[in-house]
Amino acid sequence: MKILIVLTSYDQLGNTGKKTGFWLEEFVSPYYVFKDAGAKITLASPKGGRPPLDPTSELPENLTESTKRYSKDEAAQAELADTKKVADVSAEDFDAVFYPGGHGPMWDLVDNRESIALIESFVKADKPVGAVCHAPVSLVNVRGKDGEYLVKSKRVTGFTNAEEEAVGLTDVVPFLLEDRLKERGGLYSNGADWAPYVQVDGKLVTGQNPASSRPAAEELLKLLRSA
Repeated sequence: MKILIVLTSYDQLGNTGKKTGFWLEEFVSPYYVFKDAGAKITLASPKGGRPPLDPTSELPENLTESTKRYSKDEAAQAELADTKKVADVSAEDFDAVFYPGGHGPMWDLVDNRESIALIESFVKADKPVGAVCHAPVSLVNVRGKDGEYLVKSKRVTGFTNAEEEAVGLTDVVPFLLEDRLKERGGLYSNGADWAPYVQVDGKLVTGQNPASSRPAAEELLKLLRSA
């Protein structure tokens, strides 16, 4: 199994002057789910190199078993420091793609041409596509095989309006992910705030929030193993 993980390259939290990026748990939990299953993992981001980490995701209250494991994993840290550029990877070389969230994707993955083309290539090849928390934003401008928006009439989830309000960023993000998924015709649903919640529709896997990152990765793995 060869799995591509695509992270954000964006580090500015709107006009707040604060930093953002990818959310640590949403990268490391899927990374270890895939790694422990024997998958070969490649990391990419729009700009390549080291993607920015949301500093909030390293606060003690946000650490998990996976983040603690990562903190001692020099090989994984070296991989993360040297991601490939999205423009330089091809769906032909992988069996699935997974997008971790964090607020960064709301700015740089929503309309990134290379990322959109990459996801569309995975979809055309009938390969699994996964995204968690804010990363389903990378799907909203992707078109399916029929030329319609990929999420149209598909069961999807992602960071909720209520969760965005809870972190005080409703007026900072360019738009609300839940609203945009619905606008694109997605059959959006969600679980309780901060609780694990995953939707699978065909080869598309979406998770609601950081707690959904491991179960979303496990669902992607199930799709790969049943292929």
